[in-house]
Amino acid sequence: MHAYIVVSLVTGPRTEELRALTWSHVDLEGNARGVPPTPPSIQLWRSVRAGGETRTKRSRRTLALPALCVDALRGHRHRQLAQRIRMGKRWVDNDLVFATQYGTELDAANVRRAFRTVAAAAGLEASQWTPRELRHSFVSLLSSSGVPIEEIAHLVGHASTNVTEKVYRKELRPVLSSGATAMDALFGAHQAGRSD
Repeated sequence: MHAYIVVSLVTGPRTEELRALTWSHVDLEGNARGVPPTPPSIQLWRSVRAGGETRTKRSRRTLALPALCVDALRGHRHRQLAQRIRMGKRWVDNDLVFATQYGTELDAANVRRAFRTVAAAAGLEASQWTPRELRHSFVSLLSSSGVPIEEIAHLVGHASTNVTEKVYRKELRPVLSSGATAMDALFGAHQAGRSD
């Protein structure tokens, strides 16, 4: 679960997109000398939904990978190759990045169960945590870092900012309070207490 959690937390894909991610849609090298240069990335072009389609057309996106993700995925690929050798003929080659011990597709229950095991080991109340919390945390971290809601909507694959605002309204509070912060900066917070 280490790589799954890292990728979820720092790139924000839906769990249905990560469960369908294949190694052929992962570029851990990028091309720094290309014109233009391309960073390491993942292509979230599929999901485990009926027909393999993403939730919306806008959901289909390619995301640059932070170095933390690249390291986690390299380690994960190494461990998965070792598992593949151990399984021998029992391994089913589906090219999945996140798979069962036999290489087959993870279902939502597999992911929830594994995630709750990690949450419990971290001292959290495991029954109250789901893998979706990682996507919410991604939005919250971006929002509190000042990333505009339009960019957040694009990164999480929403068709519009309306969807992002509706689904993640609690996580977006720092962005929604930016108007008051800007007005205080423009007009001076010390003026607020004047009575004349």
